[in-house]
Amino acid sequence: MTAPLALAVDFGGTKVEAALVDDGGRLVPGSRARRGTGADAASAALDRAVAEVVRHALRAMPEQTAPVGVGIGSAGPLDLAAGTVSPLNVPAWRRHPLVDRVAGLVPDVPVTLALDGLCIALAEHWVGAGRGARNLLGMVVSTGVGGGLVLDGRPAPGPTGNAGHIGHVEVGGADDPCACGGSGCLEAVASGPGTVRWARAHGFTGTTGHDLARAHAAGDPIALAAVDRAGTAIGRAIASAAGLVDLDVAAVGGGFSRVSPALLEAARAALARRSAFDFVRRTRIVPSGLSDAGPLIGAAALVHLARRSD
Repeated sequence: MTAPLALAVDFGGTKVEAALVDDGGRLVPGSRARRGTGADAASAALDRAVAEVVRHALRAMPEQTAPVGVGIGSAGPLDLAAGTVSPLNVPAWRRHPLVDRVAGLVPDVPVTLALDGLCIALAEHWVGAGRGARNLLGMVVSTGVGGGLVLDGRPAPGPTGNAGHIGHVEVGGADDPCACGGSGCLEAVASGPGTVRWARAHGFTGTTGHDLARAHAAGDPIALAAVDRAGTAIGRAIASAAGLVDLDVAAVGGGFSRVSPALLEAARAALARRSAFDFVRRTRIVPSGLSDAGPLIGAAALVHLARRSD
């Protein structure tokens, strides 16, 4: 008998991916596809990119079979009831009916939408660095900063699907305006673009997170300060979340999270400063155990874990 396969879709500020994932959290070889998104992309182009990666993944399905479900993880904010997404870093999509678009590509298959940060949390709790933890924060540190919560062993999406969006906890000041309308948000301070922007304001000449990573490895003082600043902000936000919901683990993934091990070292140091709160300091900050496959595995978890609980 063929193992049940979920179609996983991950939509973010720089890319959309899709793949087939089995009920053990493993990606089906040859099913994964990726296309660019970005702040300048038009809505129709984004829809085409989603359709291309979905169709590529479906071609890897065994003959005469269909996925048991589709899981979509998307940058937020979301409206779960309407099935729409409004990613801050993708201006062309505001209340975009992503669930309906994907459902039209996979007729008669149930589609579930969740915040990409919640997908990261589910993936880490299921097969990643958070296995065995009852209370977990999953974080994406990339073009933006997102998050999601597993509390008492269960996903905690909130009524609109946006719970756990730690990227918009304020950790900075007025010098860090955020696209959400606030200032000092973790996303503005510690995302890849936010960190590079700060570094350039202080004399750094590179333009990307990769440039910053290379400069950090070479000991460039501005790059060292920029990564320390971002990591400290991440640690402060995690400490605040731990104070609010009493976390066991914070698992941090996303492309910029791998800029240097120093990023999470700075985060741990910031958390440790909550010296009076043992329950906060016990929170373990760990890198994702799933590398860049975490968002897809988490999107598939929306399907597979729901089937197990039925």
